[in-house]
Amino acid sequence: MINQNFPINELRNTVFSGKTRDEPWRRQQLAKIEKLIGNHEEEIKNTLFNDLGKPPTEAFFELIAISQELRLAQKNLKLWMRQRKVQVPLSLKPGEAKVLLEPLGCVLIIGPWNYPFSLVFQPLVSALAAGNTAVLKPSEHAPNTSKLIARLVSKYFNKDVVHVVEGDGSIASSLLEYPFDHVFFTGGGETGRKVMAAAAKNLIPITLELGGKSPAIVIAGADLKVTARRLIWGKGINAGQTCIAPDHLIIQEQLKAPLLREMRSAIKSFYGINPVHSDHLGQIINSYHFNRLIELLQTAKSSNRILLGGEVNESLRKIAPTLIEVIDQQDPLMDSELFGPLLPIIQVSTFEESIARIKQQPKPLAIYMFGGTTLEQEKLLKTTSSGGVCFNDVILQAGVPELPFGGVGASGIGLYHGQAGFETFSHQKSVFKRPFFLDLKFRYPPYNVDLSLLKRLIK
Repeated sequence: MINQNFPINELRNTVFSGKTRDEPWRRQQLAKIEKLIGNHEEEIKNTLFNDLGKPPTEAFFELIAISQELRLAQKNLKLWMRQRKVQVPLSLKPGEAKVLLEPLGCVLIIGPWNYPFSLVFQPLVSALAAGNTAVLKPSEHAPNTSKLIARLVSKYFNKDVVHVVEGDGSIASSLLEYPFDHVFFTGGGETGRKVMAAAAKNLIPITLELGGKSPAIVIAGADLKVTARRLIWGKGINAGQTCIAPDHLIIQEQLKAPLLREMRSAIKSFYGINPVHSDHLGQIINSYHFNRLIELLQTAKSSNRILLGGEVNESLRKIAPTLIEVIDQQDPLMDSELFGPLLPIIQVSTFEESIARIKQQPKPLAIYMFGGTTLEQEKLLKTTSSGGVCFNDVILQAGVPELPFGGVGASGIGLYHGQAGFETFSHQKSVFKRPFFLDLKFRYPPYNVDLSLLKRLIK
């Protein structure tokens, strides 16, 4: 259970006092995040290694993502906060209308374990820029990072601005009983459904950043050497534990053999002849997820469908990037998001067949396509639905802070990054103002106005 001294009222009162609406207050909070990261960069990277075996470069990516979000918010804050005038119909003049973006209040940010630092602080940047206070619930599955976040936040922020609550899923459930003004959750679909149901009891608005089975298509026109390197990188970074990692590969049959040769070369180039002993390959977060992936791997091995890879290091919880042939759509590999370095490969004859297979699955967080003509790229955009689309690369779309990031359907609800994040954590308040003069009597009963005249006036 949550401590009885949990400061939800203090956190909400900070916002409703009005002081968080001032630009200087918001800039002060953003500067605190910047200072927190700058002063503790090495400690953060070490903690991410302890929890996930992240190579320093991959840990650095987490910090870069937050820094980019900070710089964009600091640069554009005044513009984002600016009130927007709205045109008033002639019949309502001399009235004036405008839209104010005001903070929602105190928001709850529930972080995931795969990027346990950045995916707590990136939404926090948006929340504070929009003038909110926040409660952070880091993932218990990355315990070292959770402890670090709690310690650093208490050092740099007042508890009536940002507060951290550690604990397991029962603690998260308890938090959802409080009257938060918004809930921002990053994680899996199953837990997302529970968060949504709990928030609905108190009519708390939510943002769900989920995932799904993001396909990668390779068709004629792709540079196979570059494609192979980018796919292996996307499946190897964070050991495949990335919500927008390519989940499975759909490839035209004539390209399959040459692409596999290039992928074999890429794996050796990145991780050496024995990838599970490479310092550049991260580990699976815990035994539960490791065993889940091993079970899928063993099923594929038993039917002789391993095309490349398959090596395992149980003591380090490492699995080499592994390519697996999939013939049957009912294959267990196609049931749900893999969240690991296993890459199922589906062979197709035509581009149209690729699109048909994508439509059979729930809407993914990302679709990747390598090769193709401009017309084929446009067809993909027009005939499929996904959180985002990336051509000829993977994952990097999330590194553009100005691009809204979020899912659709089963892959998520709502957006963040840049201005989209600022607006997610803001309420667009409509304001209308009229003077006392020009108080026309025909608006009041008894209604004696000629309706044909009124119709002409309103037009």
